[in-house]
Amino acid sequence: MRHVVIRTLMVVCLAAPAQLAAAAETIRVGVLKFGTVNWELNTLKAHGLDTKHDINVEIVPFASEDATNVALRAGAVDIIVSDWLDVSRARASGEDLTFVPYSASVGAIMVAANSPLYSMADLNGLKIGVTGGPHDKSWLMIQALVRRDVGIDLASANDIVYGAPPLLAEKARSGELDAVLTFWHFAARLEAEGFRRLVSAEDAARALGAMGQVSALGYVFHDAWASSHHDAVVSFIKASRETKLLLRASDAEWQRLFTDGIIKDEGRALEALRDRYREGIPARPAAEEELDAQTLFAVLFELGGEKLVGPSPIMMPGTYWPGLDDVD
Repeated sequence: MRHVVIRTLMVVCLAAPAQLAAAAETIRVGVLKFGTVNWELNTLKAHGLDTKHDINVEIVPFASEDATNVALRAGAVDIIVSDWLDVSRARASGEDLTFVPYSASVGAIMVAANSPLYSMADLNGLKIGVTGGPHDKSWLMIQALVRRDVGIDLASANDIVYGAPPLLAEKARSGELDAVLTFWHFAARLEAEGFRRLVSAEDAARALGAMGQVSALGYVFHDAWASSHHDAVVSFIKASRETKLLLRASDAEWQRLFTDGIIKDEGRALEALRDRYREGIPARPAAEEELDAQTLFAVLFELGGEKLVGPSPIMMPGTYWPGLDDVD
């Protein structure tokens, strides 16, 4: 009888970890296959920070941002990365998307090291490359700042070339462009090659009313899904924040990302990406960010109208996930 009891206890003890593991909820995160979000999620998985917080993060790669958006709406993934402008626009159209700050890293207008351009007043009669298209919010905010402070209409006073970031970066290197407004990671790579920042989207945001950094991107998901998986969402946010702390503190972790092939850049480029990523880690309460986002939304509505921000003249209530009160 004693042997039977011992065997039973052994079975129970061995089964318990498996049962706990099975209870961990899986959260499917849709990401661009080679996007910068992979840096965080790879680090999270490499250090078992999802397991630590009793969830299982499944990384689901896609070839384009449009594909991640379609996957979220089709229920193929639970979370994607997008911006609060898209979320507010979706809510104004009746969708229940909501947003959690992920990164405040933003683009900038970059010029070559030997460029004669040193201030916004110099941005006149030039050939300027712009990523994201004519209605990109960084481009619109920088235009508003330059128009207000130095009286130049960037779009009409310059030859504007719209295009993909890699193409415009190459044109900037070859001297075909006098300046280029590009996404933060392309700007960081140019910076590593000696390019200078002339004005950034963060400069524009602060000048136009933001009291501090505002996350350009965030984790986006459906309200209804979050309501029925509240604890798992809170755990995911906690794991994400812990991962950011690791990436902020550990240079070795960035070297691991390069060694493992997650980041292709090395040397000065890797250091520039690391430093600019760290600068963009959200550090303010989400409620403070939300107030600034509302201010910037009003500016963007004035600049781009319904075509840019959607039918609502104000940022829609619920754009920032109310459940963040359980995390902050």
